[in-house]
Amino acid sequence: MERFPAAVAMVAEHKDIEAQMSSPEVLANPDKLRSLGRRYAELGRVVTRFNKWEQAEQDLSETREIVEMGGEDGELFAAELPRLEEAAQQAADELRDALIPRDPDDLRDAILEVKAGEGGEESALFAGDLLRMYLRYAESKGWTTQILSATTTDLGGYKDVQVAVKAKVVPEDPADGVWSHLKFEAGVHRVQRVPVTETQGRIHTSAAGVLVFAEVDDPGEIEINDNDLRIDVFRSSGPGGQSVNTTDSAVRITHLPTGITVSMQDEKSQIKNRESAMRVLRARLRQKQLDEQAAAEADARRSQVRTVDRSERVRTYNFPENRISDHRTGYKAHNLDAVLNGDLQAVINSLRDMDEADRLQNATEQ
Repeated sequence: MERFPAAVAMVAEHKDIEAQMSSPEVLANPDKLRSLGRRYAELGRVVTRFNKWEQAEQDLSETREIVEMGGEDGELFAAELPRLEEAAQQAADELRDALIPRDPDDLRDAILEVKAGEGGEESALFAGDLLRMYLRYAESKGWTTQILSATTTDLGGYKDVQVAVKAKVVPEDPADGVWSHLKFEAGVHRVQRVPVTETQGRIHTSAAGVLVFAEVDDPGEIEINDNDLRIDVFRSSGPGGQSVNTTDSAVRITHLPTGITVSMQDEKSQIKNRESAMRVLRARLRQKQLDEQAAAEADARRSQVRTVDRSERVRTYNFPENRISDHRTGYKAHNLDAVLNGDLQAVINSLRDMDEADRLQNATEQ
């Protein structure tokens, strides 16, 4: 047991959280219950492997004692030693792999933003293509989605759109979490195709930006002083700027210390728009804290720094060749039509494999 002190501590924490989750106070607080459930599931991956290793070690130890005693039983059980030794070693290796530091946010839900970039209307139309891709991918994973805010264009594109992506239940394995899949989508996505507005059939290159934030499901996790907020209300507007509401239901919240601004206008209720804006603000503030922490700690969280680099060109969508290329992993495939229809798993798997390899290498170098 002393070989894996970190696992022993996690087993104790797992039991403590299990007790907390059955308390009336936590059961009455859905946000706290979901937060604890996420940590419980994360620890469960280690606890399961620890119990397997502990049982394998016990079986091996008892068999060795019988062999050392000699006699007929000793001779009989001696033949079992190689198999039990191999099982114990395999269990130890699996536990060691489970203890490799993972992104602690993997089980979190996510808020995803798509923003049109250079390229005018064509970029806005591409932003719409990306949105549909993510919505269909989420649907294929059994996740729920909610459009929090959207600014459309006359041709049906999006200047910007924010969507919350949530797992229906907290997954047992962190690798199945929403954030563990979508965090790699942050960056600049480039498209090469003939725009619908092009009259001479020339291929244009434009881009859209994707931002991804881990959802803050417990509001108490991020402290926000009301005095640090400036809240403006105004009438919502549609394409071209025309008013689509006769009441001041749209909300703009500015966090004065950081300058972060969030606007919401999709709901007719000012209260609902404010709730959605605060939801996004908390996620952005938390990500800002993580970015600052990562910058100050050199190689710590190295893979996450890479995935949230807002200026990095991460992927190209080439329509004439029906090709998708991810510039971080070198992944290429000629099934762009399927990818834009939500078949995104192979691309994401290439990024998850790269991230896992990085984490394993970092762990062995320490």
